[in-house]
Amino acid sequence: MRIGIMSDTHDRVPAIADLLDRFASKGIAMVMHAGDYCSPFSLAPFHQMGMALLGVLGRNDGDRESLSAYAARGMGTEIYESPHSFDVGGKRVLIVHDIVEVSGRSIESHDFVIHGSSHLQSTKKVGSTLVINPGEACGWIHGKCTAVILDTDTGEVENITL
Repeated sequence: MRIGIMSDTHDRVPAIADLLDRFASKGIAMVMHAGDYCSPFSLAPFHQMGMALLGVLGRNDGDRESLSAYAARGMGTEIYESPHSFDVGGKRVLIVHDIVEVSGRSIESHDFVIHGSSHLQSTKKVGSTLVINPGEACGWIHGKCTAVILDTDTGEVENITL
């Protein structure tokens, strides 16, 4: 199964929409988000495109209640407190905003760990676990809007940069 991964969108709606378009053009129908949407309106592109979203809240998500309520309006849009585990395509996936929120043991008990917070794109192995930071979808700090496509069957990662 191929999924889109993003984090740290920080209200930059045009970049969110462009990344979702890129995902859709590659046959991606679901995105995992590691938090820092910021405002509920940043979920609008997901709803408009009918893109499924599984995510967690981040440290800069101010009105968590409104974000969760707005997410609930979209089909297949779910946002949880960080960290949160999901089973996707027979694989265990942990999404956490800041990787320091979880222990090494928790990391190693998952096939994939997705995190954000640092705004730096990276992929590394911790034991048999693939740990992925898609970077910053907003591009505010480093000047590049980044995301990742993950094939959960092969573990192949494709970096996306706008």
